[in-house]
Amino acid sequence: MTSTIDTAAGTQTPRVALVTGGSGGIGRAVVARLAQDGMAVGVHYAGNKAKADEAVAAVHAAGGRAIAVGGDIADENAMSDAFDAVEAEFGGIDVVVNTAGVMLLSPIATLNLDDLDRMHRTNIRGTFVVAQQAARRVRPGGAIITFSTSVTRTQFPAYGAYVASKAAVEAITLTLARELRGKDVTVNAVAPGPTATALFLNGKDETAIASLAKAVPLERLGQPDDVAETVAFLAGPARWVNGQVIFTNGGLA
Repeated sequence: MTSTIDTAAGTQTPRVALVTGGSGGIGRAVVARLAQDGMAVGVHYAGNKAKADEAVAAVHAAGGRAIAVGGDIADENAMSDAFDAVEAEFGGIDVVVNTAGVMLLSPIATLNLDDLDRMHRTNIRGTFVVAQQAARRVRPGGAIITFSTSVTRTQFPAYGAYVASKAAVEAITLTLARELRGKDVTVNAVAPGPTATALFLNGKDETAIASLAKAVPLERLGQPDDVAETVAFLAGPARWVNGQVIFTNGGLA
């Protein structure tokens, strides 16, 4: 689904997406995939505008439309401004994908509580702020997509604080899906498995990476494009999928 029907005018206008964390990793792949589907895209970045500009330039080079918007996702004023900028440029918002997140690993017994606070501010408050703006602004026929993790099921050691934050993301997502009854807006979470991004690979040696890849029945790490395909499905044709957590992990148990 790449257009919104204007029933008053009887015309179709391109759908518009805002992707938080769209400057790199899974977010960058999501930006490219939604643009490929014909959506105009707001590419959000937290601190690296140059990377967001690169993502925008890639969309333009492929014949699409995109702009870069910045801000801390946990800051409600910054996010309101980001949503405003996308609406001003493209006329509205149909899809919001919140890929932005922080992952800091440690056993629970030794976790630095400042790291706990940092993850919870970005992953929980940030998701809530973005979801709140999306709930107010996404047009009928649209989709809100948050990001959890498959580790909520696998319970790998050292992931406790991160998983706690992502379990909260799932709770926000499933509740919002029910709260938007009658709005014709779907709300779902994507829960990737081990995916070859800087966020995942940081701090892991080759042995750990190989072990995680082997744990997947398909015997490889996921790629950002694998996850972007799931997002594109939820953002477009999946109008009967609502209030769900979609595990996109190659069969990781």
